[in-house]
Amino acid sequence: MENDLLNDDKKLFYSISEVSQITDLTETLLRYWEKEFPQLAPKKGARGIRRYTKADIEVVISIKELVKVRGMKLAAARELLKQNKKGTANNVEVLQKLRAIREELVAMKQALGDM
Repeated sequence: MENDLLNDDKKLFYSISEVSQITDLTETLLRYWEKEFPQLAPKKGARGIRRYTKADIEVVISIKELVKVRGMKLAAARELLKQNKKGTANNVEVLQKLRAIREELVAMKQALGDM
């Protein structure tokens, strides 16, 4: 989860190990997601060392929310991030709530039909 490392206003760049610690994801998974999600593209220094910005970390947190927490497939998460960079999590929440409401309404309709 996010921690005090991310709250340092003076810090501009974060190493992959710091991002791993902040997001509770492995460095291997972060590298893999860089290949899978064009939105996640940390800068690399002359020696190839990744330098993540706070914006990069926000993208990682969004991907984690979609893939790890909500169980979306990588392709679906990639498309969702591509379509709407802002408000992605809100759209997913609204869709989930609408599906739940629909299921409740269908169950009520069936219960009323059985009377």
